[in-house]
Amino acid sequence: MKRTLIYILAGVSLLNTSCSDFLDTIPYDSLSPSTTWQTEADAEKFLIGCYDGWADAEQILYLDCASDIGYNNFPWENWKLIGNGGMTASGNVNNMYKFDKIRRCNNFLENIDKIEFADENKKNDMIGQIRAIRAYLYFDKNWWYGGIPIIESFESAADAQVPRNTEEEVKKFVYDEIDAVIPLLKDAPAARGYIAKGTALAIKMRSALYYGDYERAKDAAKAIMALNMYELDSSYSNLFMVVGQNSKEIIASVQYIENLKTLSTIGQMYNNGDGGWSSIVPTHNLVDMYEMNDGLTKEESKNYDPVHPFAGRDPRMAMTVIFPGQDWNNSIYNSLDKQAQNANGELVDNPNNPGGAENASKTSLTWYKYLGPKSQYADMWATNACPIIFRYAEVLLTYAEAENELNGPSAEIYGLLNQIRNRVGMPDVDQGKYNTKDKLRELIRRERSVELAGEGLRRADILRWKDENGKMVAEKVLNGELKRMAGTVNYKESDPYKRATITGTDIFIENRSFTVNNRYLPIPQDAIDKNPKLKQNTGY
Repeated sequence: MKRTLIYILAGVSLLNTSCSDFLDTIPYDSLSPSTTWQTEADAEKFLIGCYDGWADAEQILYLDCASDIGYNNFPWENWKLIGNGGMTASGNVNNMYKFDKIRRCNNFLENIDKIEFADENKKNDMIGQIRAIRAYLYFDKNWWYGGIPIIESFESAADAQVPRNTEEEVKKFVYDEIDAVIPLLKDAPAARGYIAKGTALAIKMRSALYYGDYERAKDAAKAIMALNMYELDSSYSNLFMVVGQNSKEIIASVQYIENLKTLSTIGQMYNNGDGGWSSIVPTHNLVDMYEMNDGLTKEESKNYDPVHPFAGRDPRMAMTVIFPGQDWNNSIYNSLDKQAQNANGELVDNPNNPGGAENASKTSLTWYKYLGPKSQYADMWATNACPIIFRYAEVLLTYAEAENELNGPSAEIYGLLNQIRNRVGMPDVDQGKYNTKDKLRELIRRERSVELAGEGLRRADILRWKDENGKMVAEKVLNGELKRMAGTVNYKESDPYKRATITGTDIFIENRSFTVNNRYLPIPQDAIDKNPKLKQNTGY
């Protein structure tokens, strides 16, 4: 079964076909006759079917485009409209709302008792895995839509014809489900891709943090730490490469296998010069968040040079973002000039010029996470990249944030932050500077923003974080003009961090708008048409 699961999990993506392609059986995504629930092997196949799509790789990779640190250039890909506030109930917001994966889990839970297991512990572990998957799906939908119907039977959401449960009711359902399955699950997964205690606790941890249930979030993070199964990887950059997919830092990731079940979204992330679409790109807002390598912000450090803004920064910047002047794919990355040097040193039309090619990055930046080095993929449109769902650094950051909100600064918090900073060579936290709850909150938020950039968590953070006036941070950072830097790349400069010379004139990309009504996504109109008992979110 282990090999079968890995093969099936390789297809966890809305862009790929279902798990039934790999099983010489009936399609387990659909209604199935009860006669199929006969043996443990049948249960294992249904289990595998439930894993297909439980965490959406496309959502993980695209979601930061709906925040201030990412940008999506194409309206038909949905995320651009969420990022600039233009989404509607009739737009492409359906994928995150769909209940098909929950229905699949309900089918498993309704029928598993029909099978007699030789080992009840095995059965209970399988039940625990599926209930954890379902809890994650409910948490995700509840956070984005603000209260959804709780359906625990195999009937479809449309057939159920039930109103939305409250956000609080769904949140409680998620907590209760995770608490119930923890005793059922193994401490360690049977193989990469399976859910065990660590993943279930991470679901609870993230949900609790998002909703400001700090004691619960802290306890869940502490329980993960107490498992003694996870640790920070010595290499930050390797975490997002094929070579790092078995890292002990990774708690859960979406599984793909080269030449078998592959992820095409990576191709959409590469810049035009690499043959990609630049669909998912970082913004200069993210670059501005990185401290200088002396531990000071760019506003504080005397070493910051606005003409060479990439020089002397936190090393994570270059491990996260491909910036103008950086060494890239046996060349120098140039997304500033109309012409660029080719391999022969000749000036030619620049395929990465944002003002020229439609598929060039409009921010002049490209993600390095999951893309570098390009040589790791035989085909960038059919990759074995495995986007991370949960990793240990998030656990440490969650514990630090929750503990600070509950009790203020402590040596324990400083120690956790130092672990994360020190692994990339950043200096310890200045305890004399960050010595109050408010000041340390500022640092923890910045640390979380740069550490987890490009991993799909930023929009949720700016929705839940409040400023000094009690307003969502999103109300500040998602309103106004999005711009990119302008300048030129000096090919004669040997230092890649100083090759780009930035002028003082920024170039307009788009207007962005965010109101309090944008806290939640609109319920898809087709879902309301099928079930009139559903009430639309305010403002749509």
